[in-house]
Amino acid sequence: MSTPFSSFSYRITPEVPPSYYEKLFDFIYTQYLVPQKQRFTDITRESTSKGEKLTYTVTDSQGNRFFYVEVKSGTPFELTISPLTSVASHTAAEEAKQDILIAMQLFSQNARNASVYFAWREGEEIVPEAYTKPEKSLNRLFLETQILFFVVFIVFGMIIFVSISTALPDAFWIAPLILIGIQFGFVFFSNRFIARSGDWHITKENPIIHFLEYYLPISETNDFTKSYPRETLIAIKKEIYDEIIAKKGEVDAESAQKVFQKYGVPCELQNLKAKKVNVYELVKGIADRFRFPMPEVVVSNTMVPNAAASGPSPKRGLVLITTGILAQLSEEELQGVLGHEFGHLKGRDPLILYGLVSAEFLFRFYVLFPLFPVIFSSFLFFAYFWAVMVLIFFIAKFFEARADLVSAMVVGKPQVLAGSLEKIGFQRLLYERTPSYRVQEWLGLDPHPPIYFRVNRLETLSPDFIRNPLIQSIKDVTKGFIATLKS
Repeated sequence: MSTPFSSFSYRITPEVPPSYYEKLFDFIYTQYLVPQKQRFTDITRESTSKGEKLTYTVTDSQGNRFFYVEVKSGTPFELTISPLTSVASHTAAEEAKQDILIAMQLFSQNARNASVYFAWREGEEIVPEAYTKPEKSLNRLFLETQILFFVVFIVFGMIIFVSISTALPDAFWIAPLILIGIQFGFVFFSNRFIARSGDWHITKENPIIHFLEYYLPISETNDFTKSYPRETLIAIKKEIYDEIIAKKGEVDAESAQKVFQKYGVPCELQNLKAKKVNVYELVKGIADRFRFPMPEVVVSNTMVPNAAASGPSPKRGLVLITTGILAQLSEEELQGVLGHEFGHLKGRDPLILYGLVSAEFLFRFYVLFPLFPVIFSSFLFFAYFWAVMVLIFFIAKFFEARADLVSAMVVGKPQVLAGSLEKIGFQRLLYERTPSYRVQEWLGLDPHPPIYFRVNRLETLSPDFIRNPLIQSIKDVTKGFIATLKS
């Protein structure tokens, strides 16, 4: 039987150490493949002296066999997807690959909950606590295109507006202009607000972040925190910094193992992962490709994987990176993500979105309110406000899609950026398998297009043929939304 393409082979590097591989394959088999009986059949699981192996068949909703899939452990894992029918599409093959990626990321997320994570900034004198903390609320307001900040400011502005109009009735008609001016000040100086909220300021003199992650032996994951209190982990972290990083310039697994053992913590060498990232050079390399001045760089010490660019222009730009994304992604993947963030700076997206939100606010106050005052004293106002927010967030998706294109055009390797999105957004990718959830993602209050759309677009992208990234992104987002409604 003829097929549209030959077998696809992929190499995937798992985040967990080899001692977890058997449990990883058990997880994929029992927790991901077997429960989805309508999608996967002929599932086999093998564990031999040569390693772990999974094979299964992917079917459609009618039970038609689409792909034969084989996964083998190793360094890295080997994934082979072979079509079994002439109607098997590349999109379906991509989903078959994502099944393994999603299952692996689900397992890795659980494994990270049973790991000890340390991060240091080179040159620091005071070692902070070794525990992940929630992202600061100010960071959340400014992340990505800052649109959440605008929404919060609209609500805050309405409160101030009511207060001003009550206290100073004569200033009723100029109150919106005052609020718009205050909001512009926040947007223009947003880089300074973000800089104050970061844990570490990266400089040319102190450019490096060090990481050490210890995956606990599987038998000890439940009792580890009881046996080894917080103070012990902080002492381990401080000694690793003082005795290893400060003297050698980096942390190595062998030396770290000795420190763990010194404090009575059994430590298997294969479960230790050491890494360092020159954040300054990483960001500067992308800035040079964009021909931008070096922005200010701050790092937030949280395992939540994220990155953001802020500022009204490239000259006043700031890049925020979390230790979570530095630890989770490779340098090549980080370059693609930073390219996306620099795409926002290049397009001056914060200022554009500020103008969009401000224009709606002024239109609502100076046009709609005088003509239809009844709207603002009834339930219709909430319906109007919700519709406007959906529209603004949908327009924001144009700019997110453009940032993807700009990264692909300037940094290159759009497929690598697609892989980064799969890692970071694997949970959304799983939910988006449901058509109704896809529609919700398109119309929800999120500035990002659905992950499946961004990944598929990047996987098939030819950056050389893009003349205007924004116009192309508007077309692509619109087509993607319409295609979802039809499916």
